[in-house]
Amino acid sequence: MAEITKDHVAEVLGDIATMLELKDENVFKIRAYQNAARAMETFSGNLAQAVGEGTLEKLAGVGKAIAEKISELVVTGNLSYYNILKAEFPPGIFDMFGITGMGPKKIQAVWKKLGITSVGELEAACGDGRVAGMKGFGEKTAANILKAIEDRKKYAGRFLIGDIEEDAMAMREFLRELPEVTRVEACGSFRRRRETCGDLDFLVSTREPEQVSGRFVKHEFVESVIAHGATKSSVRWKTGIQADLRVVTEEQFPFALNYFTGSKEHNLVMRQRALARGWTLNEYRLGEAPKGEGQPVPEIHEEADIYRALGLDFIPPELRESMGEFAAAEQHTLPRLIERENLRGTFHNHTTASDGRSTLREMADAAIALGLEYLGIADHSKASFQAHGLDEARLLAQVEEIHALNKELGPGFRLFAGSEVDILKDGSLDLPDEVLAQLDYVVASVHSVFSLPEAEMTKRIIRAMENKHVTMLGHLTGRLLLSREAYAVDHAAIIEAAAATGTIIELNANPRRLDMDWRWWPLAKEKGVKCAINPDAHHTSQLQYLHFGIGTARKGWLRKSDVVNGLPLGKIEAVLAAKRGMKGG
Repeated sequence: MAEITKDHVAEVLGDIATMLELKDENVFKIRAYQNAARAMETFSGNLAQAVGEGTLEKLAGVGKAIAEKISELVVTGNLSYYNILKAEFPPGIFDMFGITGMGPKKIQAVWKKLGITSVGELEAACGDGRVAGMKGFGEKTAANILKAIEDRKKYAGRFLIGDIEEDAMAMREFLRELPEVTRVEACGSFRRRRETCGDLDFLVSTREPEQVSGRFVKHEFVESVIAHGATKSSVRWKTGIQADLRVVTEEQFPFALNYFTGSKEHNLVMRQRALARGWTLNEYRLGEAPKGEGQPVPEIHEEADIYRALGLDFIPPELRESMGEFAAAEQHTLPRLIERENLRGTFHNHTTASDGRSTLREMADAAIALGLEYLGIADHSKASFQAHGLDEARLLAQVEEIHALNKELGPGFRLFAGSEVDILKDGSLDLPDEVLAQLDYVVASVHSVFSLPEAEMTKRIIRAMENKHVTMLGHLTGRLLLSREAYAVDHAAIIEAAAATGTIIELNANPRRLDMDWRWWPLAKEKGVKCAINPDAHHTSQLQYLHFGIGTARKGWLRKSDVVNGLPLGKIEAVLAAKRGMKGG
């Protein structure tokens, strides 16, 4: 049985209060469960220990009857009273609580009088006038509910990390600059660098929780306040994402940082390791287990101290997905992950020659300003007519332009002449070998016919990789996060083919792609397949996408040595030429 946390207990108690409101129960009984839920949210002790010692009743807001229910939930993982209550209601009715303006009384009214038991039915009843015709509602209320349902649809999904990062960093800096704040961090899936996030989690340490929480809920980003308290607040930003703030003491910060970073699976193993040493670990402390027979509890000042206490090397946030990080941390074999400053250049960038919005010179100047030593230009080939792809004559003219510009730029920076060549349906390439041979490198990508069966798509891509002029494979699955699914392809077979042919696989750093997915890079690394972190930039500003590529590369356990564009100018040439059997330079 998984450990029952105080947050889960608080959620269950809150749900009970809500269901009692739906039943129109005694207001004092409802308030008792609401008070107990708040008591659990702010409880900083050891829940299992409090249950074992029978001290829950000493908490303000927790009476004897509710303490018994909490104990039942913690000990058995279940609460019969909650289950009995929940069975009295249609499952879909609880979804209506997520609609602004729909409180228990309104939900009870539409359920009892109109038989509405889901958000879909509520939307239909608002549209056909039934809700407006009810006593206590009216046309304005029905219109507001409809708008709230539309807003909910907008808010329902996840958000690209590239779409939320700027605001997340701005909020982090805002909180950091508050004089009452000593430490601050953005946690959750954002800190773990997941490609999409459902919400944002901010953590601060302070001795003035009310003041900090008050500033948070009044920030200019905030569209509406979902909940507001001294230690926990939730708001909806104007962009649609929910942002939560947790406020802790300086002493609690390392534990809260670790806990709220997650993942849940990672946290579970951390707690198990603590229990094995006779300790208990939660978001507020590392302490003795109820029996108190463990080793002395060490002092904890930083997050890394927690890992050290548990016999582990510090595990970077990106790796905390319970996918082998504990064994590596225990055996001191965690990789030294790649950093942004390790990148010396990048490939797969577009100009106004195809569908880019910046000229060749502008792209070169932007790369130099970023401190890069080289930049690869890979405009589309002619099959991508919608992107104004280059035919043989235009491509070779661009190669000459690049050579001329390199002479002008001098020896400290180099443009590499390449092409993003379409992989046609049969696996052949959009440009002939005699043209490809005149390029410094080639990125081969699928841009059409996405509906092939997996075996056929895999065979198509492998055939392209077998061409000695194909240096690297672009955006392996063609996915566009939150808008277009990946086409069917056998990742393992592609990785094997890359290893056999000496083909580099791109990590497309565009935050809409982040393709190849981070979950496959450990296998690629094991097979000796090299990565190229490429921004797929169509404008000078998009060279900054390298930052997102680094986050995904780190999630994929990649080191500097696994990424070819970690090499300096003077060494990268040989890597680009290696597959052709040519000497570099």
